[in-house]
Amino acid sequence: MMQTWIAPFLIALALDARAAPCPDWPTVQAKAEISALGAQIAAWDQAYHRQGVSLVADELYDQARAQLEQWRSCFAGIGPPPADPLSGSAGRIAHPVAQTGLHKLADNAAVRDWMATREDLWIQPKVDGVAVTLVYRGGLLQQAISRGDGRRGQDWTARARRLSAIPQQLPTPLDLTLQGELYWRLPAHVQAEAGGLAARGRVAGLLARHSLDDEQAASIGLFVWDWPDGPSGMRERLQRLDALGFADSLRLSQPIGDFNQASHWRQHWYRGALPFASDGVVLRQGSRPPAQRWQATPPHWAAAWKYPLSQALAVVQAVDFRIGRSGRITPVLRLQPITLDERRIEYVSLGSLQRWRSLDIGPGDQVAIQLAGLTIPHLDNVVWRSPHRPVVQAPQADDYHALSCWRATPACASQFRARLAWLSGKQGLALPGVGPGTWDKLLQAQQLDGLLDWLQLSATQLGEVPGLGPLSASKLEQSFALARQRPFADWLRALGLPPSGAAPLADNWDELAQRSRAQWQRQPGIGPSRAAQLQAFFQHPEVRALRERLRQAGVAGF
Repeated sequence: MMQTWIAPFLIALALDARAAPCPDWPTVQAKAEISALGAQIAAWDQAYHRQGVSLVADELYDQARAQLEQWRSCFAGIGPPPADPLSGSAGRIAHPVAQTGLHKLADNAAVRDWMATREDLWIQPKVDGVAVTLVYRGGLLQQAISRGDGRRGQDWTARARRLSAIPQQLPTPLDLTLQGELYWRLPAHVQAEAGGLAARGRVAGLLARHSLDDEQAASIGLFVWDWPDGPSGMRERLQRLDALGFADSLRLSQPIGDFNQASHWRQHWYRGALPFASDGVVLRQGSRPPAQRWQATPPHWAAAWKYPLSQALAVVQAVDFRIGRSGRITPVLRLQPITLDERRIEYVSLGSLQRWRSLDIGPGDQVAIQLAGLTIPHLDNVVWRSPHRPVVQAPQADDYHALSCWRATPACASQFRARLAWLSGKQGLALPGVGPGTWDKLLQAQQLDGLLDWLQLSATQLGEVPGLGPLSASKLEQSFALARQRPFADWLRALGLPPSGAAPLADNWDELAQRSRAQWQRQPGIGPSRAAQLQAFFQHPEVRALRERLRQAGVAGF
């Protein structure tokens, strides 16, 4: 359940936050940033606990609170401590037994340490739902209470009577108290593939209403995870719950003897089908103190081991603009490094200037990052905006196009580098051992001004470039010499010839350069726009100068 405990926050995230460098802020900015993030978290708390509306994913909420704690540790004494997220959720109805919440174990080492000092251990899926207390008297449902602050909650009895998942009468006339999770039914749900699907927020929103229709009520299930006043042994409790009609409690609870068994079931439920969303597993001791001693704080006899994050909260450090060979401008967010699914992520592309402008992202903002296809970092949304956002000036789109930036000027650094990478890559000359890193070394050594300056570099000159030893310089000279032998068609592609489709290309420059737009358009697969691009390429002064360099170098066709 979202925000079911106060401290410690998600331990793994808190540790990551403490490891992050402190922001280099003056006191005035630190106060504004801390206050603004605190206010945002308070607004999320109020929406969830008072209105049943989840405005942010739980794992992002946890990370935001950890971030706030880290900032407060960096700037001691600035801003009030964060409010208890449950302070506004307490109702008028006292729980007969306190709802305890759970500590979150940070990593494998923390799980091993926790298990090492305990016996009679069990594991269950951690259902991603809304906690509830059910009170039966004489086998009849008497009361349903929302979690609230763990001590007092709202009266959900009327809603509970609408839910087919909650038995109104037990097969045995017992007095008992049950604690469990109301969840949104998701048949054959695989958490590793589908994620949480906002299932918890859907249940919370419905239960915040005064009425439920039949379809909504039928879509809510129940998983009982504890019977505080039940039998002292876990196995007997589960068997008795099964006899009372709560079969999932027995079916989805497994005894474990060591870390490997715990890890097995965690992976099994993460990648296997369950009837609900699940954000981790719960480790439990079979025995625990008497129910009257329970408190609304995380206990020592149970702990959560969360699944890997599906989203990570990242602070934007800067917005870079990368300009490709064709002049396309791609905004890239430079992030304070984060780890997601064991991958370190420092950059995420926004795809286009239009998307960057529509999202209005600037340095200091915090964004949610996911892995698309489990490999490519992808921006999900903006979670929170910094109150101190410097103005970001984007490059003028009209300044960059397919015929711009043939020289290494400051304004052309990105596009010029992309031209070099294309030229030596498999799309162009396929020069062995020559890649972006090679060009970076030559550019930093100021050995390149134009696109073909490297043709004139000797082994001695290359050997003087920092980062290139004698052997590397010799191999590089050989690759550059090999370029002179490449076919005319390879050189045309390397220079950036617009796609010519199935049009036949002559084997010499002059014949192609003399073609008019109409002549190009008569070629198969060439339309008016492409014909104009091809003619413009051959007539552009910078391209013609490159042709002259290649003619003097003795390259065939030029």
